[in-house]
Amino acid sequence: MGIDSGVNVSDDVALYGGKSAFTQLEHNIVAGYLITAGVISLLSNIVVLLMFVKFKELRTATNFIIINLALTDIGVAGIGYPMSAASDIHGSWKFGYVGCQIYAALNIFFGMASIGLLTVVAIDRYLTICRPDLGQKMTMQSYNLLILAAWLNAVFWSSMPVVGWAGYAPDPTGATCTINWRQNDASFISYTMAVIAVNFVLPLAAMFYCYYNVSVTVKRYKANNCLDSINIDWSDQINVTKMSMVMIVMFLVAWSPYSMVCLWASFGDPKTIPTPMAIIAPLFAKSSTFYNPCIYVIANKKFRRAIIGMLRCQTRQRITINTQVPMTTSQQPLTQ
Repeated sequence: MGIDSGVNVSDDVALYGGKSAFTQLEHNIVAGYLITAGVISLLSNIVVLLMFVKFKELRTATNFIIINLALTDIGVAGIGYPMSAASDIHGSWKFGYVGCQIYAALNIFFGMASIGLLTVVAIDRYLTICRPDLGQKMTMQSYNLLILAAWLNAVFWSSMPVVGWAGYAPDPTGATCTINWRQNDASFISYTMAVIAVNFVLPLAAMFYCYYNVSVTVKRYKANNCLDSINIDWSDQINVTKMSMVMIVMFLVAWSPYSMVCLWASFGDPKTIPTPMAIIAPLFAKSSTFYNPCIYVIANKKFRRAIIGMLRCQTRQRITINTQVPMTTSQQPLTQ
């Protein structure tokens, strides 16, 4: 795309509004993608929020985490996509230094919040299925504290480059801003390693532990034919767990290219990073904003029933919940 080998960008690209290393046609293609993805993401995530407003059966503690995830997607689609698309149409970053700092910080903020919230979902699945004794002790305040911790963690890491730990700057396309991985000094390397460790490796390790134990528990109960002895609505919890696992796998797919770029820049020469990777990595990182709503609907039958009810303009769509056994806090509607 305009450059045959690696990203060999002149210093002018780092200047706000400087000449881009890519052609205007390439910028227009990216802008078209961002506009399309942004519209789809905004509409689909707004539909998800409307589902929670309309159907009180969906307003559980677990699904409240999903609401927060939808808010992170709306944040990226409503703020990040338009600024980046406008700059691509312009051919270079058009919002100056302050706009670059705000744009990059918000994108990192929503990304860090997403992986934090997905970790909370994994913990919820573990407690609900593997440790129902502890899961029943979880209150709405407990869930609120976990969710708040995910947001505060995102605030910390997204604000550090603004105050001087690493930094934000236009990327090689010159039309969007991100962590300044082309200046791989000690500050950038230490920040990148800390972010990857705290917001990538540790969350994924926690998720793997939680879902591995969930898988083992499910297999054990199925083998012993004693699902009825578990104090949960098993069918519903399996659906929610499958949805959560798919979301995490897709999040890993979305953010892995960006992590690879940062690691490459930390331990190698940033100028040797292939051009396609420099372009695709940040686009992949944003892609979860529009496929998450699809995962909610495809992997969870309650969401499917709710969306069908909305499409049919039904005033009421009862979503059956098995009440033959007591429910944990994660299953109970928030209105109860």
